[in-house]
Amino acid sequence: MTGSIAAPPLPDGLVVVVKRECATCALVEPLLPHLHGALADGESLTVFTQDDPAFPSTVPAVHDADLAVSWHHAVETVPTLIRVRDGAEVERTIGWSAADWRRITGISSLGEGLPATRPGCGSMSVDPDKVDALRARFTGSSVRSRTVAIAGGEDEHEAMFARGWTDGLPVVPPTRERVLRMLTGTVRAPSDVVAVAPPDLVELTVEKVAINAVMAGCLPEHLPWVIAALEAACTDAFNMHGVLATTMPVGPVIVCNGPGTRAVGMNSGINALGQGNRANSSIGRAVQLTIRNVGGGRPGEIDRATHGNPGKLSFCFAEDEAGSPFDPLSVARGVPAGRDAVTVFAGEGPRCVVDQLARTPEELAATYAACLRTVHHPKLIIGFDALLVVSPDHGRLFADAGWDRARLVAELNARLALPGSELIRGANGMAEGIPEGFKDLPSLPKFREGGLLVAFAGGGAGLFSTIVAGWANGNLGSDPVTREVRP
Repeated sequence: MTGSIAAPPLPDGLVVVVKRECATCALVEPLLPHLHGALADGESLTVFTQDDPAFPSTVPAVHDADLAVSWHHAVETVPTLIRVRDGAEVERTIGWSAADWRRITGISSLGEGLPATRPGCGSMSVDPDKVDALRARFTGSSVRSRTVAIAGGEDEHEAMFARGWTDGLPVVPPTRERVLRMLTGTVRAPSDVVAVAPPDLVELTVEKVAINAVMAGCLPEHLPWVIAALEAACTDAFNMHGVLATTMPVGPVIVCNGPGTRAVGMNSGINALGQGNRANSSIGRAVQLTIRNVGGGRPGEIDRATHGNPGKLSFCFAEDEAGSPFDPLSVARGVPAGRDAVTVFAGEGPRCVVDQLARTPEELAATYAACLRTVHHPKLIIGFDALLVVSPDHGRLFADAGWDRARLVAELNARLALPGSELIRGANGMAEGIPEGFKDLPSLPKFREGGLLVAFAGGGAGLFSTIVAGWANGNLGSDPVTREVRP
């Protein structure tokens, strides 16, 4: 791995960074010879030019040919004027501002006859065509993962398939440039360990997450969400190892909350649980790829699902908090309002609940209860959780009636309770059920306390909601885990 190139120091005095292809740089060029008069003993005027070594013609200039000076000193706009004292930057201004240039140089008449201000141009060091290569060149040693060489005649996408790095679909090649770009999405160091990834119990660094986020198609702003979801999934409570090893068709379902969901463009509306949204699809996919490629959770090996479900590629969506009649799921689970958070739930594929005739919340709750009773069998109770995703059309009934989340959950639990005689093995002609010893109990709940989660999402038309059934819960299975998203 190529090492980092040290930042070239700036000399004491005035430093100006320019390029010929900048009208504002041309505007200030005639002023540069006058800056010598503003310098104290031992100070100098140093001009760095990014493109044409013959520019400016009015004073000698240093050609910043490799853009090392511009990169290391965070020059994003030219012209940039910097005052340096004792080797440290003390002040800078960008573009042309007569007031700022006069203050920094100490020349009160500098630029008389020029406009008061003019915006600068983008520095070549932040040019989209150059920035990734510069980042890799100058900070490349921050990436510790080995580089896998691929032969010139080898197709890089087929090479990743052949090496078992994919989920069955093509992935984005994680070049050093792309990984470094992904790492700009977080303030955490690449070497920071965010979790221990099951099933192989491998330390999961920010860098390893970033590599898989690149492969999944994420943008840098998605990375903190991927990290938070992995922090939640790689806990004893969620039990990712068990979620992989079970023969049931479950995987991580990621429900996202907070203002950041809108900032990164997550979908909480039409087709929120489906395809078509980059943030939803790539965040969920990055979590799955990381568990596969770092943790070793591959289908046919540790992953022993009898059928699986398409959501094991990616199952991630945002709640529609603005339109919801309920408080956000994250708030219901203890996260302060207004914070970004993820809740990871071990769930199977979604199933549709149809009720186009209910006109009261009681009628709709009765429908929900009848459908929820089938999770995962009408006679199996307490051992499985469920996630109910209420749609806007259904949600209006609860909003109009003033039902909050707690009221809906209480009504559903009341309707789901059944006597033991209807749930025991053999009752109603079904061998499945609970042991005979529960026969005389007058009322048994379908879900444990807190085992029924409610979220709000979906398109604005359609009298449908969705149920996502969970895996075994508690110490023998998985509990939902909520984590705040940190930069």
